[in-house]
Amino acid sequence: MPLRQEAFLQHVQERGEYDTPAEADRAARVVLALLGAHLVGTERAELAARLPESYALVLLNPLQATEPLSADRFVRATAAWIEGASQATAAWDVSAVLSVVADAAGEDLAQRLLLQLPPGYDLLFGRPHHD
Repeated sequence: MPLRQEAFLQHVQERGEYDTPAEADRAARVVLALLGAHLVGTERAELAARLPESYALVLLNPLQATEPLSADRFVRATAAWIEGASQATAAWDVSAVLSVVADAAGEDLAQRLLLQLPPGYDLLFGRPHHD
């Protein structure tokens, strides 16, 4: 069952330490729009099914990425889309949103999502990979 929108936003707001739900919503929409361009197939559909509908639609109608972005470039792209963001604040935004996304996805789906992404995303999802 997908997270309710209020619950999803509350988690993002807490993790990102945002002052308002609107700030959390803005970060969630940008990060999910960028993430959606990197995911394909059943994993993207499964993740969308576990997100609130308005965020699922963002994930399924992503910003177009011409190539898979490295984790570092993903953060830079996020900074470019969020007005007034720096690379440091964008890294915070990405981690706040993706850690909630990983929790919503569950361990199995989170691992399958990470397999579709370039190296380094495990840290953004709050799932550091241990060898």
